[in-house]
Amino acid sequence: MEIIRIGFLTVTISDLIDIMIVALIAYKLYMLMRSTLAIHIFIGLLVIIAFSFIAQALDLKVITWILKTLSDIWVIAFIILFAPEIRRLLVFLGRNRLVRMFIKLDVSESVDEIVEAAAELSEKKHGALIVIVRATGIRSFIETGHPLEARVSKHLLVSIFNPKSPLHDGAVVVKDRIIEAARVTLPVSERKTVGGVTLGMRHKAALGISEQSDALVVIVSEETGTISIAESGDIIRGLTPDELREKLEESIAEVSNTSFKNIFGNGSKEKNN
Repeated sequence: MEIIRIGFLTVTISDLIDIMIVALIAYKLYMLMRSTLAIHIFIGLLVIIAFSFIAQALDLKVITWILKTLSDIWVIAFIILFAPEIRRLLVFLGRNRLVRMFIKLDVSESVDEIVEAAAELSEKKHGALIVIVRATGIRSFIETGHPLEARVSKHLLVSIFNPKSPLHDGAVVVKDRIIEAARVTLPVSERKTVGGVTLGMRHKAALGISEQSDALVVIVSEETGTISIAESGDIIRGLTPDELREKLEESIAEVSNTSFKNIFGNGSKEKNN
């Protein structure tokens, strides 16, 4: 259905929908890249695309031909240049509640062990990095560490992060009720500060994995013993053990309580009751 006609330009409802979708994707990409070096490349690419439309509208044949020739390699170049940002966009889509309806986590039983371990490590000022896997898999990072496949326990976590332990350097990855690996190398965020506070290497690593996945990351500072948590590219600092437990339970419940089983199982039970 035609809405507007300005000379040669005709705008229909499908055109508006198309523009809105493209604008939303461009906005999300911009938000994901605004603190990275890729933002300058992204803006330059948008300028070239806009110039291409103008050239076609003005019927500039030579320029249109050049840009059309270059467009054949744009897709490949885009994927290579923006691989981390595309991954973050896909993670953002994976965090959608509609997707999470079909995902069930079983890590809630490990929360007490993780919180008690964090509290003891905080008292001893032993640095720690505990990654809790949720919907997004991080297998490529797990493979950089030492496989454990051990049941989560406070004593095991405290032992791993003892400075004299050969496994203390790096992160521990917890999936469901299992410690999958220790001494895992995580991607480091390009951001240097959060909320005006300069990030150390441990906090940069926690922020980096939270930017590229929906994992929860518990951090214990080696310098101050402060307990923090990283999620969705942000860090909350200065948590008490009780606040940490509340935050972990809340974030885990956000996924598990909207799982396919809960919605279509427990929901029907509630109706029957």
